[in-house]
Amino acid sequence: MTGQMEALEKTIHITQKNRTQFTNSILMVGWCWLLMTVLTHASEQATAPKPPEEAKTTISLDAWTAVSQMTPGINLGNTFDNIQQWETGWGSPLITKEFIQSLASLGFKTVRLPVAWDTFADHGKITTEQFRRVGEVAGWIMDAGMFCVINIHWDGGWIDSGSKERFPDTYHTFSPEAEKKFRSYWQQIATHFATHGEKLLFEGLNEETNFANEGTVEQAYATLTRVNQLFIDTVRATGENNAQRLLIVPGYSTDIDKTCQKEYQLPTDTTPGKLFISLHYYTPWPFVGMNKDTTWAKMQPTWGSGDDVKQLEELFDRLQEFSARNNIPVFLGEFSLCSDKEKASRVRWTSAVYRAALKRKMIPVLWDTPGGVVSRKPPFVPHDELVEMLRQPESVATSDHSGTSHRLEPVMQD
Repeated sequence: MTGQMEALEKTIHITQKNRTQFTNSILMVGWCWLLMTVLTHASEQATAPKPPEEAKTTISLDAWTAVSQMTPGINLGNTFDNIQQWETGWGSPLITKEFIQSLASLGFKTVRLPVAWDTFADHGKITTEQFRRVGEVAGWIMDAGMFCVINIHWDGGWIDSGSKERFPDTYHTFSPEAEKKFRSYWQQIATHFATHGEKLLFEGLNEETNFANEGTVEQAYATLTRVNQLFIDTVRATGENNAQRLLIVPGYSTDIDKTCQKEYQLPTDTTPGKLFISLHYYTPWPFVGMNKDTTWAKMQPTWGSGDDVKQLEELFDRLQEFSARNNIPVFLGEFSLCSDKEKASRVRWTSAVYRAALKRKMIPVLWDTPGGVVSRKPPFVPHDELVEMLRQPESVATSDHSGTSHRLEPVMQD
């Protein structure tokens, strides 16, 4: 208004006679400006994505009660965690509401949404477009009746300076710069989503928890405890529903064996009963992750022997004991394997992991990527029998080349 008045005063000679006319002109300009502002705001409100109805609720759900409601889950992997071109850079089509609804129709109850925030932030500030798009997809997930887990994913490895080439001076440490960014990003994320209800969970970080260069083994573990504590304290301090929100903290390298060591200490929380611990399962790696021999191991082509099953059972028993001793439920945030392994072995392994988690009251969340288990293009059908197996773990339908129907019994029995 001041600038408009000065401009008018330069072109209008104000005398006592025409002052009233001038004042009326100014009032007209002011009313027009106010009307335009109101209409613009109303238009923005009408077109802006609205939070899901679930977002209006408060949070009373505790972690143990949530386990059955969140089982099973699936990841939108290699999508918003991409560090080249974000959503579509690793082969994913744009995620649609129809695809999200198809996941709910398949029986999934949780969608984990890994996100690279830092890569596309503007000098440490998460952009409006990042929040808009992640919020849109998260809203679709919750509107479909599923839980949504948002995290800070690998994102180039800045949290634990995981790349020696990029971070030669701070490799495998939690540097002061990383601490500053970690706090800032969780303040921004938590504040933006603060009013959303109990179907939205935050996961502090992914697997980037290798702080081996902090000094001793004890110091490495203590650093992860400090990172997890910073995450909890930062989120809780933003208030609103975040004071009661369910949160997920990772084990050391999200590895069962490393997390079950005496050096691992959980953080504390001012709100009891709201924490999960996150582990991933990619064991045995020669079967799960290798498609050729290496100098340190031979590729394992099949899975399902007595020794294979024994290894799985023992690891999950250890994890169950840790969970019971610390009174914290397990969020098995990732499990998957190479797609080029024998189909029967893939089914046996996935079924065994899934059922091992179920019978120990853990939340199994399948790692899935573009071109993986569920097609992201219409009609969104599963690529093979794996999703059907997850929906009906008692047995898995398949058929041989003759068209004869068979039932593959899962390795693990209740």
